[in-house]
Amino acid sequence: MSRGNQIYLLGCFFLCSLFSCKHSEEEYHSLTDKIKGESKNYKGTTISSEAYLEGIKTVEITEGDHTFLIPERKSQITYFACTECHSKPLKELKGKEYKKAHWDIKLMHAQQEIMNCTTCHNGNDMDHLKSLTGEAIDFNRSYKLCSQCHSPQFEDWKGGAHGKNIGGWSLPRAAMTCVNCHNPHKPQIESRWPSRFNTQKVKERE
Repeated sequence: MSRGNQIYLLGCFFLCSLFSCKHSEEEYHSLTDKIKGESKNYKGTTISSEAYLEGIKTVEITEGDHTFLIPERKSQITYFACTECHSKPLKELKGKEYKKAHWDIKLMHAQQEIMNCTTCHNGNDMDHLKSLTGEAIDFNRSYKLCSQCHSPQFEDWKGGAHGKNIGGWSLPRAAMTCVNCHNPHKPQIESRWPSRFNTQKVKERE
C-alpha cells in the first residue's frame, strides 16, 4: 500500500472516530435526550398545584406524550346543551317568534371564503363541534378543532411553551385551552395597557 493510501485511510479512521456515536453516560445527541437522561432518577417534588385548582372543574387529557388537566368547558357555557334551542333548522329559528341568541356574532377569524359558522359547527348535531373531515368534537376538547389549522401552536401548547399553565409547572399540571384566552370567533388578542403601570419607568424616561 502506497504512503498516500495509508495517509488517506488514517484520515478516514480519524474522521470516523471523531464523529462516531460514543454515547457515553455524559454525552447526548440532543437537548431532549439530555433532559430525558438526566431526569431518569428524578424523584419529583413535594410542591403541588392542587391549591390553585380549587373551584376549577377539570378534565384529564392525553395528547402524544403529554397528559395534563384542562378546564372543563361545557358547564361554563350558559345555554348548553345547544339542542335545547337548536331543535329546528336555522332558517326556521331565525323567525320573529324566537329570541335573538347569537345571530349578532361577527366572525373575524379567517376570510369568509375560507371559514363560516358551519366550518366548526355541525347544523345536524349542535351539541358537538365538527372537524374539517366531519368528525364530531366534544366542546371540552375544542383545542382539537384549533389544532387543525394552528398545528405549531398546538405542539407548543402540549409541551407548555404556548398558553398559560394553572399554578405553574408543579404536578398535577393544568393548562388553559385555546378558548380560555382567545375568543374563537375573534381570536386576535387586542393591544391593551398592562394591568400594573410602572411609574418608575415613566420617571426614568422623562
